[in-house]
Order: sequence, then structure tokens, then C-alpha cells
Amino acid sequence: MIRAGDTIENPVTGERIVFRQTSAETNGEAVVIECFVKPSGFVAAAHVHPFQSERFEVLAGSVTFRLDGQELPTGPGDIVLVPPGKSHQFWNTGHEEARFRCEIRPALAFEQLIETMFSLAQAGKTNGKGMPNPLRLAVIAHAYFDTVRLPFPPAWMQRVGLVLGAPLGRLVGYRPTYEFVDQRLDREAVPA
Repeated sequence: MIRAGDTIENPVTGERIVFRQTSAETNGEAVVIECFVKPSGFVAAAHVHPFQSERFEVLAGSVTFRLDGQELPTGPGDIVLVPPGKSHQFWNTGHEEARFRCEIRPALAFEQLIETMFSLAQAGKTNGKGMPNPLRLAVIAHAYFDTVRLPFPPAWMQRVGLVLGAPLGRLVGYRPTYEFVDQRLDREAVPA
């Protein structure tokens, strides 16, 4: 369970997230995160939150957002509002680490989705764009369809594909959540 102050990192996309307020603390109204993005770092894919809005406030560095295909370069002090249903993605276009605060409203299952995707990347179970294999992605996308989906194809077509793909993914053992435990950390914590 995510708590305020928890930090998760995606070594593939170059994102590090610190949770400032969690769904539990806001009674599901919001999740507030601070995101640090390494130079050339990026969010894994263009996506849509069908029932959530996001408010990004750039605190440091240069971040370019793509909203419904239109690129929007931003810097410190800039605010980007993404209403529900709007396709978006971002990446760091500067030479230093970028930092922004993001409020996601309502929370829905955002925390679990991010924890799953970042954990898969930490475990080496994603491609160079931060995406898991298609069958695992089908299981995850089916479980979190109200939280996130792709901007294309249309939602009904995605749903049909997931109805077919998710059971196959489950059949081979994939689950909608994934928590990576770095065994090296566990061994170092145990005295010899």
C-alpha cells in the first residue's frame, strides 16, 4: 500500500515519483505526486484517463507535453491542465532533471497502476519504452480500464481486444498487479 512520502522509480523511463498525498488520505478524491524526470526521460506512452483530470505544475527544468497531438513546451511556473478523456504524454527536453507536481482527481486506482508499471520496469520486465509484453499488458489494461487506456483505437475496440487478450495472459500466469522486491536489498539488511 502506497503511503505519503513513499518513492518509486522507473529505471527505464527515467521517472521517480514521490507520493505527497495518497488516495487513502484524501478519501479517494485525489493522488498528489511529485515527479522527477531525468534528461531524456519520458512517460511510457501516450494515454487517456477517461474519468480523471490531471493538473501538472512544472517546478524545475523543461518538460514538453503532448496534448491531443499538440506539443506544449513548459518550464518552471507553468501549469498544464489535462481534462478527462484527453490524450497526453510528457518528456524531459532539458539537460537537467525536471520536476513537477501532479494532482490526479479522483484517485481511482492510479497508485496501484503506477506501482505495477514501475515494479515491472525495475524487474526488467518491460521493453525500452517501459511497456510489458502484450499478454501481460492486456491483463493490466483490462484491470485498470477505468483509470487509463490508449488514445487509439477507440475504447470499444480496446475493450474487445482485452476481453480476448486478458484471459490468455491470466492463463500463462500474469496478474494485474506486480510488486518487485529487490532481493539484494533484503540480503544486505540481514546481518551475516
